[in-house]
Amino acid sequence: MDQHSERAQDPLVEETEQERARSAAARLFDIRRVIGGLFVVYGVLVGLVGLFDGQSEIAKAQGLRINLWAGLAMLLFGLFMLAWQWLRPVEPPTAEEAREV
Repeated sequence: MDQHSERAQDPLVEETEQERARSAAARLFDIRRVIGGLFVVYGVLVGLVGLFDGQSEIAKAQGLRINLWAGLAMLLFGLFMLAWQWLRPVEPPTAEEAREV
């Protein structure tokens, strides 16, 4: 066995790789991303339906394009959640905090 063919067991390298994995997992499972994405998709769909509502649907809502307004509100909420996630990303726990749990 050649000593150069084996990977060096450097604790600093291993700790850095573990922190990178924790950081990626924290970003991947951020609930704001899921909620924001769903609200954006549903907001666009409901907004498009409201944009093309017929007179009977508008009359049922007492002259208000309720689907259009609900779609816009959902779209704005979804964009808010995504912007919040991008501006304030999740901080992964430190190595000490992870060991405590």
